[in-house]
Amino acid sequence: MKSPLYLLSLFLGVVLVVHLAMNGQVGSVMKNTRVANAVFWCIGAVTAVAIGLTGWQSGALATLKQVNPILLTAGGMGACLVFAIAWLMPQVGARDVMITLLAGQIIGGMVLSHFGWLGSPQQSITMMKIFGVVIMIAGVILTTVERGKPG
Repeated sequence: MKSPLYLLSLFLGVVLVVHLAMNGQVGSVMKNTRVANAVFWCIGAVTAVAIGLTGWQSGALATLKQVNPILLTAGGMGACLVFAIAWLMPQVGARDVMITLLAGQIIGGMVLSHFGWLGSPQQSITMMKIFGVVIMIAGVILTTVERGKPG
């Protein structure tokens, strides 16, 4: 039964919004989103090391040489992603950023799953799923475009 996992994912979505809004607010207060993002990533790195050490075993890094170096660029991608979102939030608002971000995640997730890329179980894109994406995009447009003020 996966219901608890879906509830955890829903909760993490809320945490993500709060986290990114906090990062954006720190950038606004400091008047420098790049420096604020660097501070957040330093704190994140220390936290990641602390969490990693709780499960540390002898030889834990031995398999690192088997990892394709391209996969390790995800750390840099994450930093750029958080920076961009933290910069966008004060510009357009948490609602619009998160709605469009979620739409992008759903589309990206569907493509990854369709091809079974990056370890995702293969789940084909169907006409029903495409219809769902079209409805979602219509919802994004309806919720992000203010009346009389496109884009």
